[in-house]
Amino acid sequence: MLEVDFSPFPTLETERLQLRRMTLDDAQALFRIRNDGNVMKYMARPRAERIEDVIALLDMMEKDLATNDGISWAITLKGSTEMLGTIGFYRLKKAHHRAEVGYVLHSDHWRKGYMREALAAAVRCGFERFKFHSIEAETDPRNVASNTVLERCGFVREGYFRENFLWHGEFQDSTVYSLLASDPLP
Repeated sequence: MLEVDFSPFPTLETERLQLRRMTLDDAQALFRIRNDGNVMKYMARPRAERIEDVIALLDMMEKDLATNDGISWAITLKGSTEMLGTIGFYRLKKAHHRAEVGYVLHSDHWRKGYMREALAAAVRCGFERFKFHSIEAETDPRNVASNTVLERCGFVREGYFRENFLWHGEFQDSTVYSLLASDPLP
């Protein structure tokens, strides 16, 4: 069984970004992200309707961090405290040394390469510090932008699952991508 310890919290830096711990001060920015219909279009998660929705999400993330069951970062531009998006590892399968990565970026910041940069940093941390053997990502196959980011970071599509979950009364397809620690890092 993999023993993961997210303490002390790792702040990550890239050429343009800083990935830092989220706080309640990020609630308003997270609300704007999780309330944006463009952002939530391919996410099978409830759209935030009230600030309390994201405060509950931040609380859940903090509990996961405290129990070493998940870690999430706020994505910011270097020199700024404004959160542009989030990225993190959750659904850890410690017995298999595997974690799922999830991410979201406000639509004002799409197509600038920020998510690719953030994903590469998180993946390196996942393999080098947390000692994951593999990292997976589950996406909506229609989300071409997200799938492209994963592929550009070296992820391989492992599977396409037809109508494998029900969301808002409709059966949805999903794709699963993965990256192994032995694969070339982005």
